[in-house]
Amino acid sequence: MKNLLIILFTFTLIGSGCSQSDEDNSGQMDSSKDQKMNKTQMMEDNNTTMNSGKDMDNMDNKAVNNNYQKPSDEELKKMLTDEQYKVTQCEGTELAFKNEYWDNHQEGIYVDVVTGEPLFSSKDKFDSGTGWPSFTQPIDSKYVVKKEDNSFGWNRVEVRSKNGDSHLGHVFDDGPGPTGLRYCINSAALKFIPKDKMVDEGYAEFLVLVE
Repeated sequence: MKNLLIILFTFTLIGSGCSQSDEDNSGQMDSSKDQKMNKTQMMEDNNTTMNSGKDMDNMDNKAVNNNYQKPSDEELKKMLTDEQYKVTQCEGTELAFKNEYWDNHQEGIYVDVVTGEPLFSSKDKFDSGTGWPSFTQPIDSKYVVKKEDNSFGWNRVEVRSKNGDSHLGHVFDDGPGPTGLRYCINSAALKFIPKDKMVDEGYAEFLVLVE
């Protein structure tokens, strides 16, 4: 029943454009109705502190890899689907259980659909029952940025890619071990690289993470 309500509520907010009123990031909610965010726990993997509305990753510009450059907005509109653009550039949320990777069980890695920077490994993916791809941790914290998100009256932690500044989803503190975190990510923000394609696609160094 809870998942049905989430899906219906998300559907009512789906629109177009990037205006604040159309931002559709309501669907990725905390799975526990009365659970409070444990931000300290969620920031432990990056050893960060909370700065309202600002980047919570205490990283310098050296974390930005020049191999993962964000294209211009004009190029993005040509290379991305409408949904991919809305999710990554307009902080949108796709429908639960109606997206590409929520039930993908193949071995491989998930990269930013905009820049190709590596984000998550299939080894850290789990079935959260929410209808979105869920992970216990990123491949490397240097590729993700966390920001406080108070939109729609909820106090959440948004997850964005470091180089592409793509909106990915949100992170919650109701995940399984070993981290206790649930990175609830939009499929539309990701591109999946199967294990047998990782060398050809230039991700050979990350094979150890899926073997």
